[in-house]
Amino acid sequence: MAERMHVDELEIDEGLVHRLLAAQFPQWAGLPLRRVEPSGTVNAIFRLGDEYSVRLARREGPTAPGGREFVWLPKLAPLVPLVTPVPIAEGQPTAEYPWFWEIHTWVEGETIPLEEIDTIQAARDLAAFVAALQRVPPSGGPPGRGIPLAQRDEEFRYWLARFDGNPLVSSVWESALAAPPWNGRPVWHHGDLDVRNWLVRDGRICGVIDWGTMGVGDPACDVMVAWKLHSPAAREAFREALPTDDATWARARGWVVSQAVAALAYYTSQNNPILYHEAKSWLEQALSEFASENQK
Repeated sequence: MAERMHVDELEIDEGLVHRLLAAQFPQWAGLPLRRVEPSGTVNAIFRLGDEYSVRLARREGPTAPGGREFVWLPKLAPLVPLVTPVPIAEGQPTAEYPWFWEIHTWVEGETIPLEEIDTIQAARDLAAFVAALQRVPPSGGPPGRGIPLAQRDEEFRYWLARFDGNPLVSSVWESALAAPPWNGRPVWHHGDLDVRNWLVRDGRICGVIDWGTMGVGDPACDVMVAWKLHSPAAREAFREALPTDDATWARARGWVVSQAVAALAYYTSQNNPILYHEAKSWLEQALSEFASENQK
């Protein structure tokens, strides 16, 4: 059995999901059910029949109905160029599972290693997706992951104190903090555009999943995907397709460094090997770019 990612997570298996479905959505209880791997850090995902997925928080789940994905994904899905799952039903807490949970439409596609993807094309497709999101009117949108970096400083320093790595990390972070903050109107962002949240079909990104951190705010938290493409050429292709001012670029690099440090300090190569090794690559890309700029 794999090591648990979180010491306080619930054990969620097919038996639990079957029982929840039978009690609350008997019309779907007879459909085939299987866990989706790789497992997410926030939600356990199960495929339900051919058309649906069931999403249940592993820890600290929603205690009120009508979460942001349930409310906003049906509105955003038609406005972006990549397919997005849409919630169709919301389950209630029980004595066995204490939080609200959701049933979404299933989006066909695979999560595959970045090495098997044309990252230049992926960069262009993701840039088009981010640009489309930014064009959606932000009125009424909830605050998302895109907070000012200064508000992330305390959390970053908590993880940095537990991180055994390159001292250049602090320099990148200080540079990002010193960059002018976002002064435009808040824009819609996904907030978690890791490769594990891309769906690929016929060699191209076709869908984006896991919208739990979406909302309106600073676009830098989506621009940080440029470093998650794992190559300078793909990063340049992303910026060419989505022209980005220098201040937003610096904040985005701060974002990716802070995420990498937190992931490497919290997870291990045993309990979350995919994310652990991805984070090492993000950090290497960001530090290498920063060092190169400061040698000029």
